[in-house]
Amino acid sequence: MASDKELSDFLASVEKRAFKRTAYSVRDEDAALDIVQDAMIRLADKYADRPAAELPLLFQRILSNATMDWFRRRKVRSAVETNFSGFDGAGDEDFDLLELLETQDGSLGAEGADAEASRAQMLQVIEQEVALLPARQREAFLLRYWEELDVAETAAVMGCSEGSVKTHCSRAVHALAKALRAKGIAP
Repeated sequence: MASDKELSDFLASVEKRAFKRTAYSVRDEDAALDIVQDAMIRLADKYADRPAAELPLLFQRILSNATMDWFRRRKVRSAVETNFSGFDGAGDEDFDLLELLETQDGSLGAEGADAEASRAQMLQVIEQEVALLPARQREAFLLRYWEELDVAETAAVMGCSEGSVKTHCSRAVHALAKALRAKGIAP
């Protein structure tokens, strides 16, 4: 059984990465915060009695399910709004689907201003390209390389086979490499 301190330390260690991953998926910072908070609360409420070693996979699975639930709710709301929009003459709400997170990396202070600006621009381009990946490829890529889960853990979180994880990751890496090379960023 995980102690309160272990659970708290675990949640503190994953909150930023979980937010970033969710923000890539939903492209809405406020919604991403809500999803991550809901996932953390679910973990604490329902799985606090589990050993600390099980928490990472449980949390990733809960987070994935919470993100999928958000998409389902949004789809239903969108359908309802579309069906009723003719009655009051309301237009569609304006929102930017390609809204990106600002890059915040405190370790850049030692670099010169030009190097820092160049690096920030490069990171923004990479984030844009990751955001453009298909959902399953993006999820596999972020779980494997951002969350540093192994293939078996990623497969468990995504609810698919290890072979599917390898395929999604391979396609994501190749798509990113091609897109970045086209923009003049070489490995």
